[in-house]
Amino acid sequence: FISQEIGREINTLGSKANESTIQKIVVQMKDELEKIKEQLANIL
Repeated sequence: FISQEIGREINTLGSKANESTIQKIVVQMKDELEKIKEQLANIL
């Protein structure tokens, strides 16, 4: 649940970002979130 909420917040940030540097950071955050989701799947 929390990872889904984080994903939504990241998407919101990405849609409102006008600078390319922020958009690059958003992509990195999405990559890290995917790693977290994989780790959660391994635990559960």
